[in-house]
Amino acid sequence: MSFPLLTATAALPAVGAVATAAVPAARRTAAKWLALLVSLGTLALAITVLVRFDPGGARYQLTESHSWISDFGVRYELGVDGIGVALIALTAVLIPFIVLAGWHDADPLETGSRRWRPTQGFFALILAVEAMVLISFEATDVFVFYIFFEAMLIPMYFLIGGFGDRAHAQGEQAATTQRSYAAVKFLLYNLVGGLIMLAAVIGLYVVAGNFSLQQIAEARANGSLHMATSTERWLFLGFFFAFAVKAPLWPLHTWLPNAMQESTAPVAVLITAVVDKVGTFAMLRFCLGLFPEASRWATPVILVLALISIVYGALLAVGQRDIKRLVAYASISHFGFIIMGIFAMTSQGQSGATLYMVNHGISTAALMLVAGFLISRRGSRLIADYGGVQKVAPVLAGTFLIGGLATLSLPGLAPFVSEFLVLVGTFTRYPVIGIIATFGIVLAALYTLVLYQRTMTGPVKPEVSAMPDLKVRELLVVGPLIVLLIFLGVYPKPVTDIVNPAVRHTMSDVQKKDLKPEVEAVK
Repeated sequence: MSFPLLTATAALPAVGAVATAAVPAARRTAAKWLALLVSLGTLALAITVLVRFDPGGARYQLTESHSWISDFGVRYELGVDGIGVALIALTAVLIPFIVLAGWHDADPLETGSRRWRPTQGFFALILAVEAMVLISFEATDVFVFYIFFEAMLIPMYFLIGGFGDRAHAQGEQAATTQRSYAAVKFLLYNLVGGLIMLAAVIGLYVVAGNFSLQQIAEARANGSLHMATSTERWLFLGFFFAFAVKAPLWPLHTWLPNAMQESTAPVAVLITAVVDKVGTFAMLRFCLGLFPEASRWATPVILVLALISIVYGALLAVGQRDIKRLVAYASISHFGFIIMGIFAMTSQGQSGATLYMVNHGISTAALMLVAGFLISRRGSRLIADYGGVQKVAPVLAGTFLIGGLATLSLPGLAPFVSEFLVLVGTFTRYPVIGIIATFGIVLAALYTLVLYQRTMTGPVKPEVSAMPDLKVRELLVVGPLIVLLIFLGVYPKPVTDIVNPAVRHTMSDVQKKDLKPEVEAVK
């Protein structure tokens, strides 16, 4: 039996989570270092997966298959395609930076507070989320995917509700109340989506007799499995609803601004750069793979919802007074681009959407983590409480600017390539949608540049006059992310070479081909 590399990649952070939680209470620093080492070990395994993956080989590689609940057709089946490999790499890259950025976020509260923050639990929960996200990207059995898709809600609930942002102007009691509200809202929204998906998962088993993605695809291909049109569409809606909540897609997005506002900056990055990607990934793997006819049927409505997300999220970002809520609404806009690219049903759109998942994860992590360093120094999330920061902390201001420019998809930075591909892919099949979506780019420039102007330029406010610049640990967090943004902005080929073959398989699933541009002959 070959080494179960995919299982090991997800199992290491799971075991690390248990080990970190078991560290004695007095040895908080040891728990931090253990969590960091485990995340680096997981990164090494993810790199091994990346190296062993052959983009020109079989659709699903490094596969593992074992009988689990045989009476119900459930098998422990794992396998990765190019899209899954790219997102596994993204997750494994970001978690060490999240751990480093949150190094002091779960330390005991200030003297006089009656509440103590269990440091070991904070880092154990981060590793637990990583394990569940990784196996979600690897699972090719629908039931296995569903278990971990839902299970990751529990550690995320405690990270949001138990380890919230300390920068709260209304006092500790008000902060605790708002954190609890954000955590419950996050859990309820996603649980409702998960319960609807569970009904669809059961319905899929009734129709197909198993949960294996590959077996269902083979049965469809050889004609032994036929779904009635109405059945396929209802099942599709059950899956898509859960993924749209997780993504998040308008109008199911309202949990995200609250969750990001009340979380620490590293946990906010974990939500939007890692966990939410499971929703958009699952649209590609399960919605399009299992229900091709229903995906084509629902495309017009989904594209309209994605377009609303793009414009609505950007408009609300322009009017925000809270830095974290601004980034949250900007992410809603960006997820609209991703979903639009997926359902444009073109190879450029889907390649761009997958690349956007990776690039959005890196750019949002860079911007949000620098914003977290800024907020921790001033003790406020309000944009109006800042001014002139670039004069007293130029490195912090410079990295904040690069993260912001990446968010608005400046040419030369990674998100530009993915956004361009999504717009091109959408325009070739749905020109009106593509044209209106470009308005989101204009709004992105507005909210990003206004944010920078109000916080970093102008007269130095007395409250920020003594603000220190980035420290070594903080530079180790932000520096590599900035390098990745520039590298992938100039040379995205390493990622596109991995994802393009998987996109071609997805296009084949939905029986769509790219439209050739019509060019009139010159007379």
